[in-house]
Amino acid sequence: MTIRNLDALFKPESVAVIGASRRAGSVGAVLARNLFNGGFDGPVMPVNPKHRAVAGVLAYPDVESLPVTPDLAVICTPPRTVPDIVAQLAERGTRGAVVITAGFGEGGDDDGMALRQRMLEAARPHLMRIIGPNCLGILVPGQGLNASFSHLAPAKGRLAFVTQSGAIVTSVLDWAERRGIGFSHMVSLGDMSDVDFGDMLDYLANDPETRAILLYVEAVTDARKFMSAARAAARMKPVIVVKSGRHAASAKAAASHTGALAGSDAVYDAAFRRAGMLRVDTLGELFAAVETVATTRLPEGDRLAILTNGGGIGVLATDALMDRQGHLAELSEETLKRLDDVLPPTWSHGNPVDIIGDAPGKRYADALAVLTEAQEADAVLVLNCPTAVADSMDAAEAVVAEVERRGQGGPRPTVLTCWVGEYTAQRARQRFADARIPSYTTPEGAVRAFMHVVDYRRSQEALLETPPSVPEVFTPDTERARRLVDDATAEGREWLTEPEAKALLDAYGVSVVPTEVARDPGAAAAAADRLGYPAAVKILSADITHKSDVGGVVLDLEDAGQVRHAAEAMQRRVAETYPDARLEGFSVQPMVRRAGAWELIAGFTEDAQFGPVVLFGQGGTAVEVIRDQALGLPPLNLKLAHEIIERTRIHRQLVGYRDRKPADLEAIAITLMRIAQIAADLSQVRELDINPLLASSEGVVALDARVRLGGDDRGAKRLAIRPYPRELEETVHLDDGREFLLRPILPEDEPAVHRAFAQLTPEQIRMRFFAPIKQLSHVAAARFTQIDYDREMALVLTETGRPAGEADIFGVVHIHADPDNERAEYAVIVSHELTRRGLGRLLMERVIDYARRRGIREIRGDVLQENRAMLTLCKQLGFHRRPDPEDREIVHVRLPLTGAGEDGGD
Repeated sequence: MTIRNLDALFKPESVAVIGASRRAGSVGAVLARNLFNGGFDGPVMPVNPKHRAVAGVLAYPDVESLPVTPDLAVICTPPRTVPDIVAQLAERGTRGAVVITAGFGEGGDDDGMALRQRMLEAARPHLMRIIGPNCLGILVPGQGLNASFSHLAPAKGRLAFVTQSGAIVTSVLDWAERRGIGFSHMVSLGDMSDVDFGDMLDYLANDPETRAILLYVEAVTDARKFMSAARAAARMKPVIVVKSGRHAASAKAAASHTGALAGSDAVYDAAFRRAGMLRVDTLGELFAAVETVATTRLPEGDRLAILTNGGGIGVLATDALMDRQGHLAELSEETLKRLDDVLPPTWSHGNPVDIIGDAPGKRYADALAVLTEAQEADAVLVLNCPTAVADSMDAAEAVVAEVERRGQGGPRPTVLTCWVGEYTAQRARQRFADARIPSYTTPEGAVRAFMHVVDYRRSQEALLETPPSVPEVFTPDTERARRLVDDATAEGREWLTEPEAKALLDAYGVSVVPTEVARDPGAAAAAADRLGYPAAVKILSADITHKSDVGGVVLDLEDAGQVRHAAEAMQRRVAETYPDARLEGFSVQPMVRRAGAWELIAGFTEDAQFGPVVLFGQGGTAVEVIRDQALGLPPLNLKLAHEIIERTRIHRQLVGYRDRKPADLEAIAITLMRIAQIAADLSQVRELDINPLLASSEGVVALDARVRLGGDDRGAKRLAIRPYPRELEETVHLDDGREFLLRPILPEDEPAVHRAFAQLTPEQIRMRFFAPIKQLSHVAAARFTQIDYDREMALVLTETGRPAGEADIFGVVHIHADPDNERAEYAVIVSHELTRRGLGRLLMERVIDYARRRGIREIRGDVLQENRAMLTLCKQLGFHRRPDPEDREIVHVRLPLTGAGEDGGD
């Protein structure tokens, strides 16, 4: 399930409290009191067989006795009673339940896990949604709904906060109360037996009352669902996340708390980045980012003007800005002149704008008025140090008045404040909170909050960048690769031999050094004669993971005698060091010498939560000591691959310096793309390691490779992000002999989409978009091409033999499913030169087939009444028609899909 029936949880018309109590201090008593006092305007029905009334409200002995079926039930009875209660409620028609009770296997208890399963089995047939168990509850101020045992009720606002930890909810409530920050939703998910982060992200992304989403994450249980929802939500509104368990010890604690294993923190970081979410490390940083998001508009860039009455704190703010790669606004001559007109001659005449320690409120207001109107500044940070010659409160009032004046009749300017100190600054901070102006206790904290919001905007812009086309069209030899893997699996082996691993890489177009297998020292010498000198010899043993640990790698051997001697010495060392290890022989390869080359590492491993994760960094034997690596989730395109490379320290060397030529970064990025393709195609491969991957200006070559087997047959379903569905590709032949490729759209297609749009007639544009559009924006085209194949699909008719972006597009059909995968909206258009050739029908038939395989129940669309060709096609395909009751020019069409069944599409 996804968002189905979540309205029963967050917009109920009636509520039952199962386990409501009169016992002071009990969870049941607090729950009932909060529900009664929250302002909920529907019936709240306590259920307790021991009481006739709870808090003066008539109580009922059991679920059967309730006068109406509650939309929402809040359950706080002992765990053994919960499954039967859920069954009774579900059978009556209740569609949502919040299970406060703990004891459902949080610590791995078998009895608790059995109760949890019984509870879910009771709810599932009736599509009843469950939050919890082991949670604080939910709060929806706009509905007057406080179904929690929290000590405070939040004000109504436009922030949603979702967490696994109930204690975090109460902490955030305490913090928000003093600052006057309100919430649209506060949700404690607890153990996430049913409703999880993916469900909440989908629901809140489409909630008009929610401006930003805040998450406190301990563990993700369904990575693909989470990533799909997070990517969609982050495109619509800011999503800010704190992930606990960043280190091994705290991750273990988080696992015991939630009953789910926390994955590698670096993998979570890669996932958050890929989704476009803003990650912060602490609750303090979350609060700071929230204060900015909740009270001001997002800045357009990172150019900050600093207004201060003290040079020292201005310098501290500047240092903090530089540390986070922000920029001081370069004040224009016009701005400097305007500041000269309102400030004393002794002001700093630059940014930071130091208006001197005796600055009264008017001086602050005058300078702030100039800076907020300066086009070269994206935001203003106002700082104040207490002095004996100027009233800090007077300055605060002046700033508030100026911000409110500028906000009349339009959006407020982006202004942040920091009144340094404790006693004298507290009143000023409260004044800013009352005026909804973000305020911080230190210059560093203010800058950190500003840059968090800037980073969010940067991440969104980066996600919408058009990736460059891959230089060549490449098709891997998947049959050869699968044979290598299948043969080794049939033999019961966990590892491919080094030559097999290199053969697999070669099948995917990764450059490898020629390698031969030799069974004994004599055969090794003969192989070296064939391959050429100098040569390298390595042991082949499935029992020895790191060959260099036993002297199992010898380089720069100049002749057959040296090769034979080195191989014999290896045999002796292995026999002495690892007497039980099996030695299958030796691998022999020529030495590769490239002046100025770097040793890198590239590969992928499988994470317990997110599946395969691509790794890149500095390689060599000291790789685990240097620990310079970056991760990314497959699938990858060139832009994403380059972004992984740029996040490593070694990247600063790879771009070249002094007389050292830069490495071929394009070749490295393509190698990462092909490694990601292996991860998507070959689910039996659990780990792949290329170390070293030798990189220079001449390209890259894999000198050594290890491949570990033991995956499963889930195919691409093990990936957290659904990869490009190559199985949907199809060659289309026209009667005139022309050939086209029908395939899913790619992010690289954006230039072709712009070219195709430019070729449309005004009439075609009006029929497709219902309005005259002169130009397709980059953002619109990027969102159209950079789709999530897990919830939408666009099939394009394009040229054959040319890479995406370069190949022209002649037709496209797009379908977008709702989060429940029940209904999907379609749109289709064909180039004017190819109309009346049956291509529109072909595109529609293919997308209908796709929707049916994906389990979508109904396809819908809107068609202009005058678009006779489309309406005729819809009739031929079996669509039902209905005029729009509010706009007679529009016809709603829908096609029920019989026999729809989920096949995963992977």
